[in-house]
Amino acid sequence: MFEEKLKEFEPIFYPESIAVVGVSATSIKAGSLWVMDLRSAGFPGAIYPVGSSGGRIGDLEIFPNLRLVPGEVDYVIVAIPRQSVLELLDDCAAKNVKAVHFFTAGFSETDTQQGRKLEEQMLEKTRQGNMRIIGPNCIGVYCPEHRIPFLMGILGEDGSVGFVSQSGGIATKLATIGIARHINYSKGVSFGNGIDLDASDFLQYLAADPKTKVIGAYLEGTRDGARLFSTMKAVAKIKPLIVWKGGRTEAGAKAAMSHTGSLASSATIWSAMLKQVGAIEAHSLEELTDTLLIFQRLGHGRGTRAAIIGGLADGGGGNSVAAGDACLENGLSVPPLSFETKQKLSELLGEVGSILCNPVDVSQAQFRGLATLLQAIDLVVRDTISDIVLIQEDIEILLPIYSQKGLEEINGFLIELAGMQNKPIIVVLPPGSVEAERLRIERKLLAASIPVFSSMERAARAIYRLNQYCCRREAS
Repeated sequence: MFEEKLKEFEPIFYPESIAVVGVSATSIKAGSLWVMDLRSAGFPGAIYPVGSSGGRIGDLEIFPNLRLVPGEVDYVIVAIPRQSVLELLDDCAAKNVKAVHFFTAGFSETDTQQGRKLEEQMLEKTRQGNMRIIGPNCIGVYCPEHRIPFLMGILGEDGSVGFVSQSGGIATKLATIGIARHINYSKGVSFGNGIDLDASDFLQYLAADPKTKVIGAYLEGTRDGARLFSTMKAVAKIKPLIVWKGGRTEAGAKAAMSHTGSLASSATIWSAMLKQVGAIEAHSLEELTDTLLIFQRLGHGRGTRAAIIGGLADGGGGNSVAAGDACLENGLSVPPLSFETKQKLSELLGEVGSILCNPVDVSQAQFRGLATLLQAIDLVVRDTISDIVLIQEDIEILLPIYSQKGLEEINGFLIELAGMQNKPIIVVLPPGSVEAERLRIERKLLAASIPVFSSMERAARAIYRLNQYCCRREAS
């Protein structure tokens, strides 16, 4: 299903040449930045800057007109005033361009007759010229594998997560958060007003793309609800589809209309539709990225029985209690430890000052040495009562007790332990006053494929979504 999209979208995500229209040799414009970003990212094809004043940008000649470009052009990025776009489309047709991405804004999102009329004229010209439009009012495609960054040079490692976004700002945040959290993307796109290629087209492509295993989407509305419904229903049967719907409130819907010209329906209708098609609904950027991360790292559900390890250094049983509440309130179960594990923990840590059920408070280990702490963690991880282990590290308190060397040993042990058995280990690193050290540890764990979350609630919610999706797939 949707295999025809692979060939159709080849010049969009894997163009052999890109022309950027709206480049200046004397001033920094969006077009100029795009050329520099493509060069610095290592785009393997030909790059043709186009600008009416000519000149050079770096070692590249700026052509005064697209028709003067000597080679073939697959893909065009447009960053010129809207009054010039119709003439440019004539030039694109003359060069047999396959796809045109309009960064240019000022169309139907302005809610004016002029803006809507201009979009109609653009569509007519592209159909005559056998081209496709991305946008207008968007930042276009993102393909780390083919070294195509978003504007401002965002790239990162290529991976298995694809995303579709009506908003350029949300698309940029998805890419930057992905880089920070090791959510590695296969493809991404910001399609803006979507007058030609829209969410349905890109979702169909990602469903057929063999490099994409999980799909995320930020949508504000649609011009064709029936088509989007049938597309999402088909896509969700092929791959996990996580959707964050913007414009759920009256204020948000008004903003969506002026942002991408989207007609937004009620949150209740969208939630019902997403449930009916088998998609997973997210309610924020954090929920969307958390869910993409857990799907990428775990791949399939392992179960909802959670073992929770808290109190690594703070001596506060309250944090362990709160962690248990967070898991139970977000769909996970917290079964008691086996008698054998409890007995071994009691011998290791002592019964006074410790919580030896589940959640487990191992704070007494700080009085018995680092080796005791690691042994306690190992005991809990290996207990067969759990499907998944959640470990909360408070770097702010761990650091002065165990030092940076001790932190390295603790997290090195977690990485080693995660690689020795099939049970997923999830680490919760709450923010604190030593943020630089926390981020360093987070990067180390993420690079070792251990998912990291800033709160127990966020971790539990993402795990639950993964398991719910897998249960629905098995039942269908």
